[in-house]
Amino acid sequence: MREIPGRRRRLLFQRSDGRPELIGAALTYATEWQWPVLPGVAADPQGHSRCSCPDPDCTVPGAHPFDPGLLAATTDERMVRWWWSNRPTAPIVLATGGKAPCAVSLPALPAARALEALDRAGMRLGPVVASPTRWAILVKPYSMEQLGELLYAKDFVPGSLRFHSEGGYLALPPSGTGQGEIRWERAPLPGSASPWVPDVEAVVDAVVEALTRTGVSAPEF
Repeated sequence: MREIPGRRRRLLFQRSDGRPELIGAALTYATEWQWPVLPGVAADPQGHSRCSCPDPDCTVPGAHPFDPGLLAATTDERMVRWWWSNRPTAPIVLATGGKAPCAVSLPALPAARALEALDRAGMRLGPVVASPTRWAILVKPYSMEQLGELLYAKDFVPGSLRFHSEGGYLALPPSGTGQGEIRWERAPLPGSASPWVPDVEAVVDAVVEALTRTGVSAPEF
């Protein structure tokens, strides 16, 4: 079923009191969708825009793996339950690539305008993850060789595009990070199996064309 353009569905994984239930979301990703996840490092409690990791210049505060490291990502139910039972507020981090989706991300404002252009063009998109500063379009797994060939064939690729492929990661809803709340801009259909995602070629082609056609300047950050 095609996502309904411009319509945001109710946040998945809410408790009866309206607060996000991270363990329920993590279990859905891992056991139902077979997406390997792990808990992210928390934001610094003394300054939520900072990270609690040792890097004072961390660019993704609270939205990356640290302990355990990325290689620990798993779909094992017992491990996921143990992690979030002990760290119930930990962000949920997806290990991208392999059998899990990859992603293409860009700054929030040009992303919103690009999605509007894609909707008008009838482009089918899968889930889109949003933070206050960047949006990430989930795509089918791709290799670095495949990505390199795709970008080489382009006359122009906005420098602000980021590619989350094998060996990469992405914070998933409903995580809270130093960058703010992670939410669904385009949510998967409730109760569905692993969500449908498009090919990376279609997304990169469409995003670059939309940004170029609409004259949107995507700053490099």
